Amino acid sequence: MAAMNTAATTPFQPGARDPVGTHLRHWRQHRRLSQLDLAQAADISTRHLSCVETGRAAPSREMVLRLAERLGVPLRERNALLVAAGFAPMYRQRALDDPALDAARRAVNLVLKGHEPYPALAIDRHWQLVAANAAVAPLLDGIAPALLKPPVNVLRLSLHPDGLASRIANLGAWRHHLLQRLQQQIAATADPVLVALHDELAAYPVPQAGAAPPTDGSPVAVPFQLRTAGGVLSFISTTTVFGTPVDVTVAEIALECMFPADELTAEHLRQLAASA
Repeated sequence: MAAMNTAATTPFQPGARDPVGTHLRHWRQHRRLSQLDLAQAADISTRHLSCVETGRAAPSREMVLRLAERLGVPLRERNALLVAAGFAPMYRQRALDDPALDAARRAVNLVLKGHEPYPALAIDRHWQLVAANAAVAPLLDGIAPALLKPPVNVLRLSLHPDGLASRIANLGAWRHHLLQRLQQQIAATADPVLVALHDELAAYPVPQAGAAPPTDGSPVAVPFQLRTAGGVLSFISTTTVFGTPVDVTVAEIALECMFPADELTAEHLRQLAASA
């Protein structure tokens, strides 16, 4: 057995009782910015930013939002910044089945249905399955029932030894790709849940034959190659998110749509859809 050395570092996460300055300093350091860098980007003085971070000055609501924007803070954490500064949260967080999110829910279902006969699914910020179209289920044959019990984690489903891992023809390249995406998401969000998920996935045993990551000669898009009774199906995937969301739930939904990378895969999926 061989595994990649891809340990993720657990980021410091400010608590609800920490002052806003602690939150801002956390995000500035996480983004690897100096006080001068952030002050210039936000068009404020370095001295004022220093006073905000140390608690000697209280930022206005507008200042908190401006700094959060410059730091690329996710909407969920922008709410935490506002609350820490003594303001009401700005972004609503509702379940996807809330009537207020009817338009977003319809859009998700429209994309998933419209992508058939090719697989597509919607996931939340922790890679938990929100919805999937009819083309996904036939690809999940043989997976341990425990992995299919809600909430279903898509990354765990892919890389767990009792999941799809044993059927992924290019497991080394696909595993490397998924762990790299997860590391990028951790860098963007500093989410400790994702850090724990990364560490769990990286610890899964990998057969020696499937351990090698892609070489420099890899294609631009990493394919997902799955062994099935109909042969090896090959997919390329795209990720879609909502533009300019103002709701935390909507901001954290991603649509993963898979396209056939060759005619054999396209024809097999058309046949599956016809038989269904």
